[in-house]
Amino acid sequence: MLPAILGGFRKQAEAAGGGETGLAGMIEMLGRHGGGALAANVMGPEPTNITRGNGVLGEIFGSADVSRTLAADVAARTGIDQATLKQMLPRLAMLVGGYLSARAMGSGQLGGVSEILSGSGGGLGRLLDLDGDGNPLDDIIDMAGKLFK
Repeated sequence: MLPAILGGFRKQAEAAGGGETGLAGMIEMLGRHGGGALAANVMGPEPTNITRGNGVLGEIFGSADVSRTLAADVAARTGIDQATLKQMLPRLAMLVGGYLSARAMGSGQLGGVSEILSGSGGGLGRLLDLDGDGNPLDDIIDMAGKLFK
């Protein structure tokens, strides 16, 4: 699901004009949905309100049908229950969107976000390696555990 979400963000940035203008438009869109706090909402102790995640998915995919198709495709490939994947999808969109927004706001530059969305510079691995220890697997396991508590 993560590559599809990153692809959705990439298309969102391209639709907003491409380059730094498009990235700025995408970051602005994420700000309307909660910005960097999106990720914190997913990782917090309280149950996550996924309304913001669904809003982000609507912006990057354009239709709820795309989300349903993605969940069905991933379910067919992995054997994971489609209903579980539908619950994970907005949360994952919130994690990724919050991370991208916080990264752009924290550095004051969009270059790092551009690298993540283009896949250059180890983009996907760096995105998943939240604690920066060079090993994204421990972060993925931690995120999954927190999602299903």
